[in-house]
Amino acid sequence: MRIISILTALLVIAVLYGVIMERDRLLGFAQDIAPAAPAAEEAAPAVEEAAPQDRSAAAVAVIAMRSTAQEIDDAVVLRGETQPSREVEVKAETSGRVISAPLPKGSAVAAGQALCTLDPGTSGASLAEAKAALAEAEAQRPQIEARIPEAQASLVQAQAQLEEAQINLTAAEELAKGGYNSRTALAAARAAQRAAEAGVSSAEAGLKSAESGRDSLEASLESARAAVARAQTTVDDLTIEAPFAGVLESDTAELGALMSVGASCATVLQLDPIRLVGYVPETDVARVVPGARAGARLTGTTLVTGTVSFVARRADETTRTFRVEITLPNPDLAIRAGQTAEIAIEAEGALAHLLPQSALTLDDDGRLGVRTVAGDDSARFMPVTVLRDSREGIWVRGLPDTVDVITVGQEYVTDGVPVAPSFEEVIQ
Repeated sequence: MRIISILTALLVIAVLYGVIMERDRLLGFAQDIAPAAPAAEEAAPAVEEAAPQDRSAAAVAVIAMRSTAQEIDDAVVLRGETQPSREVEVKAETSGRVISAPLPKGSAVAAGQALCTLDPGTSGASLAEAKAALAEAEAQRPQIEARIPEAQASLVQAQAQLEEAQINLTAAEELAKGGYNSRTALAAARAAQRAAEAGVSSAEAGLKSAESGRDSLEASLESARAAVARAQTTVDDLTIEAPFAGVLESDTAELGALMSVGASCATVLQLDPIRLVGYVPETDVARVVPGARAGARLTGTTLVTGTVSFVARRADETTRTFRVEITLPNPDLAIRAGQTAEIAIEAEGALAHLLPQSALTLDDDGRLGVRTVAGDDSARFMPVTVLRDSREGIWVRGLPDTVDVITVGQEYVTDGVPVAPSFEEVIQ
């Protein structure tokens, strides 16, 4: 029995050696002993059947869907948050101790309402002193201004005296030429003219002095008014008021607290109207225009509507997106600042395809798109632009009106690879 097993093993080894190691020689021997005609007749059908078998074997099985473009009311969809239309931290402009009771955060305040009141100290006395100095300067105005007409009258009188002296001197000179006047009288006339000229000069100096006194008075008055304004500003700064109607985001300064210049009194928010702020990509920024209607869904089921009030002209350097602001009324202050919002901005209608999100893929260059079935049953990548997503799928544009989109297996094929599509509607 053992000899038979050994012989059987040797026989098997010999057969395997012949099949594996001497395969080419055995095939040549078989072709030599086979009839020639039947082999030639069977060769053609074998070649004809090989091509379809090889093509079928190379095609990749995928699942596709036939999509037809639909016209939709297009909208630019963003995610953003609510922000107050105005926000300011009210700070002290002078030093002092708080003497008013604090207002709690969340309180509604009116424009001009006192938020913090500081101890006046000597500010009131400084204001009174400045006002008194101003009144004193004002009281000097009539006296100083009256000097100007007096100086002008003196100048006119001096000029008349000079004219008279010149006439007398001319007459004395003419008489002296004819020998009818003495040298003493001529000298007296000349002395009178020089005295008149000195009188004119003195009157002109008096007029300039009067005018200078008036200018000095005006300067004193301006200085006094400035002192009153400074003192009044200091007194006004003792009461820190709300710049606009809104809501307190923080408590006002505590009673008895010592405030210095720049210390915070409170933070005031204006929530009516309120703003929705989002960022639109550069591919869609041209579709957003100021004045366009917009709707938003806040956290939960709250729906609000407003209009686009601002579209940035410069992109964010990091995200390459543009800031968009939407203004909407909020009379009951039900919308709070900082709430997350899903925003839809009205835009022109467009033809789009509704596809499952799983159908999207990327090509070697990182472009977003889908794999489609070309006319020769090969895969082809087509880039798309996402318009918006929904519960049923995602709306995209950039495809032909009718297209076969690969929904399963698109990650395993590239452009030109043969595919054997099975359509979803047939499977269903």
